[in-house]
Amino acid sequence: MSRSSISSGMQLKALSDTAPDFTARLAEISGQRRLGAAELQTLQINVGKVCNQACRHCHVDASPMRSESMNAEVAQLCLQALARLPGVDTVDITGGAPELNPNFRMLVRESRALGKLVIDRCNLTILQEPGQEDLAEFLASQQAEIVASLPHFAAARTDQQRGRGVFERSIAALRKLNELGYGDQLRLNLVYNPSGLFLAGQQAQLEREFRERLAADFGIRFHNLYCMNNMPISRFLESLLRANKLEEYMSMLAGAFNPATLDGLMCRRQVSVGYDGQLYDCDFNQMLELPAAIGHIGDLNQADWEARSIVLHNHCFACTAGSGSSCGGALSA
Repeated sequence: MSRSSISSGMQLKALSDTAPDFTARLAEISGQRRLGAAELQTLQINVGKVCNQACRHCHVDASPMRSESMNAEVAQLCLQALARLPGVDTVDITGGAPELNPNFRMLVRESRALGKLVIDRCNLTILQEPGQEDLAEFLASQQAEIVASLPHFAAARTDQQRGRGVFERSIAALRKLNELGYGDQLRLNLVYNPSGLFLAGQQAQLEREFRERLAADFGIRFHNLYCMNNMPISRFLESLLRANKLEEYMSMLAGAFNPATLDGLMCRRQVSVGYDGQLYDCDFNQMLELPAAIGHIGDLNQADWEARSIVLHNHCFACTAGSGSSCGGALSA
């Protein structure tokens, strides 16, 4: 799949033209026109857009053709910020395929040395790439938590979204992780994205289905399933525009706005760092080039970050629709 041809400005205009204003809906339903931050707990580091896959739903627009990658200087600035942020207990490393960044293992080791939980957002197939043969063992040695993308427990559904043969390779990777203790004493969580124009569904029910089918068919164990609504940006937005379905999808999201999701929104308790060190309220804002009020990781301090107003736009309907959606799955029952 080639790089998305739609710019961030074009994406924002398309979202503005096909949905009610998010801040107006927020004020109408919750009585507030701004969304304030809460205590900063997570430093999410997006190390770039280089990936060994090019998935249809990818909001990062990552692929093997991309070259954007965090350098050693910015990686060190992230670690310096982590050391001066006493309330941050989690480092969430994402991409692209974050493991392809040359500074990935250093970030994992140094973050663990600071006593932080490290989350690796893994696409599973990376474990079988040349040069990554010892990746699973490295992650296990660092006791990193793995959050792994698996669109469905059926091969056809997964391959449709992520490419031919991805399901088989993902199952092989999950079995290897289980052998190393993931799914038991080491945390292994899966991520589900819907394949059509509908919300992610009830997380507890889907988790039961995934657990039963993966155990029965492949003997695979995992801890939790995270359900995430598809974000109407980048490649998924392009597919909606091609099918003339964007207005329908945005109307569904806006109509399913759920104020019970607001307290748990990931943007309230984390900072998202781009590969160049620019700061964002979330990974989705990062892809839409909507920077946070504080500009760069080198300037980040906890008090100023927690005092800011979060930058909002109409894509925020995806995080507040239905049961809600975040990097940790659903936000309400």
